[in-house]
Amino acid sequence: MQYKDYYKILGVAREASSDEIRKAYRKLAKQYHPDINKQPGAEEKYKEINEAYEVLKDPDKRRKYDTLGMNWQAGQDFTPPPGWQSTSNGQGWQHVEFGGNFSDFFQTLFGNHGGGNFGGFQDIFSGTQQPMPRDSEADLTLSLEDAIRGGTFSLKLGQRTLSVNIPKGITEGTKLTLRGKSESGGDLHITIHIEPHGMYEVSGYDLTREIKAPVYDAVLGKDLAVDTPTGEVTVKMPPGIQDGQKLRLRGKGMPKRDGTFGDLYVRVRIEIPRHLSAKQKELWQELAKLG
Repeated sequence: MQYKDYYKILGVAREASSDEIRKAYRKLAKQYHPDINKQPGAEEKYKEINEAYEVLKDPDKRRKYDTLGMNWQAGQDFTPPPGWQSTSNGQGWQHVEFGGNFSDFFQTLFGNHGGGNFGGFQDIFSGTQQPMPRDSEADLTLSLEDAIRGGTFSLKLGQRTLSVNIPKGITEGTKLTLRGKSESGGDLHITIHIEPHGMYEVSGYDLTREIKAPVYDAVLGKDLAVDTPTGEVTVKMPPGIQDGQKLRLRGKGMPKRDGTFGDLYVRVRIEIPRHLSAKQKELWQELAKLG
């Protein structure tokens, strides 16, 4: 049979601590778990990883394994010293999840009673069988004001409430990831949504709002006072502006992570008077005659 270097299989030093071995196993087991990794050879690699962890996690098994010393290299033909014969009771080899068996090498050192059914992530969560960590998704809806300010917000998921840190100026559809926060221990991917706002339309970092202007102001031009997320500003409406035309206020939109800002667009809606006095009607008629 061939000698197996369990330390090399897990990618740890021979003097590695129990915690280092446990972390290495968890990482590799997740990487090669047959539920996730469908590449050829992944299942065999997964069984090998589990076998190595079965030995190195147990102080007695690890001590026995370490007595073999450094005189053996992975893959070398291995003949155990006298007294190391398998204690198998002839009832077959220890079964591992996904239909595998411990290797001849393991069987020789520890016999049929030396292992356990540890498929998945048993022994890395306080010794109990846990489901395979899986990622999950959630949605978090914010008001526009909250999206502009940023801060810490609560996300309720069933019986759990998580705190989510939101950066200033987060935009619609942004995805955030909370590592290890899904119910099964995987990652939680959060999609941000922004509630419709009564004043502003949101497009990325840009905002658009409407302002109504009397027809005579649109014809003659006028300075307009405009509320923005950062306070009131004055914008000049040029003479002859058309209905639906936009005025651009640079840097008055949503904050960006680099410290700059998007833009605010003011869409002018021209109000046509519905009810005219006799004098107003006369004046409009005179204007019409002048073309």
